[in-house]
Formats: sequence, C-alpha cells, structure tokens
Amino acid sequence: MPIGLIALAIGGFGIGLTEFVIMGLLPEVAADFQVNEAAAGWLISGYALSVVIGALGLTAAVTRFARKPVLASLLVLFIVGNLLSALAPDYSAMLLGRIIAALCHGAFFGIGAVVAADMVVPAKKAGAIAIMFTGLTAANVLGVPFGTLLGQAAGWRSTFWAITAIGVVALVGILVLVPNSSQAAQAAGLRSELLAFRSKQVWLSIAVTVLGFGGMFGAFTYIAFTLTAVSGFAASAVPWLLILFGIGLFIGNAIGGKAADRNVDATLLVVLVALTAILALFALTARNPIASIVALVLMGGFGFATVPGLQTRVMAYAKQAPTLASGANIAAFNLGNALGAWLGGTMIAAGLGYTSPIWAGAGLTLMAVAVMTVAATTVNRQSATADRATVPAGRSGIGLGCAGRE
Repeated sequence: MPIGLIALAIGGFGIGLTEFVIMGLLPEVAADFQVNEAAAGWLISGYALSVVIGALGLTAAVTRFARKPVLASLLVLFIVGNLLSALAPDYSAMLLGRIIAALCHGAFFGIGAVVAADMVVPAKKAGAIAIMFTGLTAANVLGVPFGTLLGQAAGWRSTFWAITAIGVVALVGILVLVPNSSQAAQAAGLRSELLAFRSKQVWLSIAVTVLGFGGMFGAFTYIAFTLTAVSGFAASAVPWLLILFGIGLFIGNAIGGKAADRNVDATLLVVLVALTAILALFALTARNPIASIVALVLMGGFGFATVPGLQTRVMAYAKQAPTLASGANIAAFNLGNALGAWLGGTMIAAGLGYTSPIWAGAGLTLMAVAVMTVAATTVNRQSATADRATVPAGRSGIGLGCAGRE
C-alpha cells in the first residue's frame, strides 16, 4: 500500500470530523453565541451547501493545475476555516469559518480520489479510493464521539483546535508522502474535464450516487427518533448505537472497495439490492431492539460499501479527464443526503411515523437499483456488440462496468 494513501486518509478524517462533530456540539455552540436552534442548524446546512459549491466550482477552477499542490492548498483552506471557527468571536464568524472549511470538502475528496487511484495499478483503484475514504468512516466511528466528549469537557472550541491540528498533520503528510503526478496523470484542463460529461454512463453513475446514498442517509438522518420512539432505546444509548453504525461503515467501505476492484457493476447491483432489502426489513422490525441493532449495522455496512464503486465508476467513464466528474460525484453524495433528509422529514411531517424515513430510503435505493440495472445492461450490450465485431464467434464475457466505453 502506498504510504501516501495514509496522508489522504488523515485529510479525510479531519474533513469528516469537521462535517459531523458539530452535531454533537450544537447545543453548546448555540448557547455560547446566544442563537436559537434554527440559526445554529445553519452551521450544518450551510456547510452542506458549501460542500456542493466547492465540489463543482472549486474543482472546476483548479483542473488546470497539478493535483498535489491543489490538495495542499485545499488543506490550507481547511486549516484556515477551522482556525476561524476556533477563534470565532460571534456567530457570523463561526458560520464563515464553517463555509470556508466546507469549500475544500468536495474538491479534496474528488481530487484525492483521482490521486489515490493514480498511486496504484488499475486492478486496485477502488481499494485505494476505499483507503482514502477510511478517514471519513473513522471520523464517524472514533472522531465524532471523542470530539464531542472533548468539546463537552474542555469547551467546544477545543474540538476545533484539535481539528486544526489534524489539518496541519494532513498537510505535512500530503507534502511529504504523496508523489507528484506523472506527466500522463496531470490534470487535463477544464475543457477536457467538461467533455467527460458527454458520457451517458457518467450521468447514470451520478444518478445512482444521488439515489443510492440518499436512500441510506435519509433513513439515517432521523435514526435517533426511530431508535428511541420506535425501538425503545434510551436516549443515552443512541451514541453507542451510532458507534456500531460507524463500525458498519468502516467494514462496508473496506469490503466494498475490494469487491469493486473485481467487478464494479456487479458489486454495485448486489450491494444496492441488499441495501434495499435491509432498509425494508428494518422498517418492518424496528420495534424489536435486537433486530434494529443488526439492521443498523448492516445499513451502515451496505450503504458505505457503495462508495468506492460509485467513485471508481464515474472516474472510469470520465476517461482521461476524471477530476471534475469525481468532484461532481462528491457533490452528488451530498445532494443525495439532502434529498433523503428532505423526503424523510416530509413523511414524518405528514404523520407517517418514525419508520417512514426508512421506507422512503428503501424506495430511493430501489430506484438506484433500477438506474444501475440500466447502466450495467447498456455496458454489457455495448461490450457484446464490440466483441461480435472484433472477436471470433464463441467468446463470451461479463461487462465490468469500468471499460471506459460511453
């Protein structure tokens, strides 16, 4: 394993911690700045919106530059944003710090995924991307609980000081451990990057990302209400249950990366079908505490098992200009988050109960299965046509979904 992947994972850990730890510290932050819950919530939603803007706009702006210096610059932006949050004298400064830190989020993961894939041989690209995203899963498993505890014990600003330090470590790691891109792997420029979106498979991959990840996140957004009001767990048990969910994320990310290296499309189809079934069973058995725990872990595992494959697939069909498409797919993950959360909240507001977001998630994921089936079928049909044109009769094969065809 190239050691540079560890530096990328540390950066992913810090960014993931920045995104999620605020949820556990929101009451303390709101009280310190004397703002209500709705205003404090903008520290989360404003961050998410900025992620989408950064993933598209910032990635597009830097496509003509070498990727390693760009990653280092993004981490400087991350450090500045979190430093501003740690020092913020008022709510407006805190929100500005959150926005600055968020702008690097999508671009870092989008460009970082391309850099990670370039560090390894083609057969291990999805696994390399999974290692980078291990930082994000570790942020959920370890970073958020301990970051929340630190903030509660020493003040919420201490958590952002710690995140700033993590950013410095990641920056040094990128500068020292990540190799410079070869001439062949340098960014292709904005025009070439935009041409990648002529591929129907790029758009199908992005659609699967929005629907598949949106289904999982829609169920997860309101999971605390489900676990307490339906499954019967005490509120004090929820953080520990979320750690189990995070462990599922960690395992699913690793296994999903290895499976996607063997066959991307087959992996995504199997995982999405399984995730749909798990969400449906979760909704049906949510009143059973044991079944809820099992479903929670499996939901995290199968939900995040899609990530390496989805990121690898969109990059493969973007061919020689994958940077902007990779960033767009990171934006798609966040759009899926917003879609799932909105749909789940709408169903709760309609009086359909706290299992309704899980049903909504199952519906979104089923739609992802349908789109992925269309995408894979199209690839296999094109592969069969090409084989009949160039290979003697009798040869057969299964399309991998990453052949780079349109």
